[in-house]
Amino acid sequence: MIKIAVIDSGVNPRHPHIAGVAGGVGITSPDFLDVLGHGTAVMAAIQQHAPDAEYFAVKVFDTALRTNVTALLKALAWTIEQRMDVVNLSLGTSNAQHAVLFAPFVKDAEDAGVALVSAIDHYPGCMAGVFGVGLDPACGFGEYRVRSAFDDRRAYYASGYPRSAPGIPRERNLQGISFAVANMSGLIAQVRAELGIPSLQALRQALNQTSAPTP
Repeated sequence: MIKIAVIDSGVNPRHPHIAGVAGGVGITSPDFLDVLGHGTAVMAAIQQHAPDAEYFAVKVFDTALRTNVTALLKALAWTIEQRMDVVNLSLGTSNAQHAVLFAPFVKDAEDAGVALVSAIDHYPGCMAGVFGVGLDPACGFGEYRVRSAFDDRRAYYASGYPRSAPGIPRERNLQGISFAVANMSGLIAQVRAELGIPSLQALRQALNQTSAPTP
């Protein structure tokens, strides 16, 4: 069974949109209970694509959507130690000085077959070895597109909307890069499960072959 970790503000396991939580860890607090809602919404979006996976909440945001690089590195180390198949990071930093800190963890994740998924325009999402994600408003909820990014890398573009909210106009629903990353994590998990948890190289090849055509 695919194991998915969501590094975020934790999760509220009693929320009606959460199908189930196998466990987790609080990096910045004693538990992984979400008091902000962001991590819960992100996990719910991923679960729509991969409902049969096991989910783990890794809490790095406590009272605000802010953390420090030390906490984030500890969170990455935990997901690698636990051999997660997909790790969702709907977060990032623009501080290029942190690249050298992320680098050994990105390599360890690659070596362990852990797929890190994060926004392409921030660290660690812009680093080689990470599944970098961008937002494409033209993408449907269950599709993604693959495009060239930089350094001959491929980036994955997905919808920035989670589940539809009955009675709420689409433009007023939750949206943005956090949910593009979440949607792509779910789609990556879906493909990885279908292929029987292949190597990251085989996973990338499969994703390149099954993306929606670029308009």
